[in-house]
Order: sequence, then C-alpha cells, then structure tokens
Amino acid sequence: MKVSYEQLIENAIEARKMAYTPYSKYKVGAALLSSDNKIIKGCNIENAAYGPTNCAERTAFFKAVSEGVKEFSAIAIVGGLENETDLFSGYAFPCGVCRQVMREFCDSEFEIVVARSTNDYKVYTLGELLPESFGPDNLKA
Repeated sequence: MKVSYEQLIENAIEARKMAYTPYSKYKVGAALLSSDNKIIKGCNIENAAYGPTNCAERTAFFKAVSEGVKEFSAIAIVGGLENETDLFSGYAFPCGVCRQVMREFCDSEFEIVVARSTNDYKVYTLGELLPESFGPDNLKA
C-alpha cells in the first residue's frame, strides 16, 4: 500500500512537535517517504551559534541515510510559529541547502509536499523547485 499525501502530512505534523526552536520559535516537521514506503521523520534543531542549526528536511534525510536508506519518493513539510498547531499560516518550502541535499539522493521526479494542513497542501517535483540542478550524475566521468 502506498502512503497517501495526507498520511505523510500527519507524520510531518507529529515530527514538528519535537522541533527545538528556542530562538526563532518557528517549528518545522518533515516526513520523508522511502521507496519501500518507510516514513522517516525529522524536525528542525536550532543552535545558539545559528550556523549549526539543522532543517527538518535534512534531519530526516540524514537519519534515513545513517540507517542505510538511500532511495526516496516524497517528503512532506509543515511549519509555522510555535503557537500554530493544526492549520499553519503559510507553506514551509525547503531552503536551497535542503533542496541540494534532496538532489543528492533523488531525481527530478521526487515529490515535495508543502502543507498548511492535511486538507490544504501543494505538491511539486524536485525538478520544479530546483531546475537545472547539479548532482551526482554531473561528476561521473
């Protein structure tokens, strides 16, 4: 059975609850779907030095890779201020660094679901959000 967008969003909302955001108060959750329908959750983790802060999307990817999972089909992302819990005021799009990490492991058809709720979401491909990208295939001889 394939995981639905709504199920993926629900997992991203759950992951968001674990976010560590004492500075920005902007909590993000991500639910990464492996090619074999395993869901790996990630949240953003801030740091007082700011530079070491890690986005939810990269947390999910790094968790997955550290467990040997390297093939993915989709990711759902939700984010908003800490007082927003069910309906977020806007869509949380992945930053440029996260898009590049996605490109390392995914092709242009990888699906990125940005959601305000399980009923209000948009679906893009990585190719749409990172056109003309540079990836592993560019380094093959």
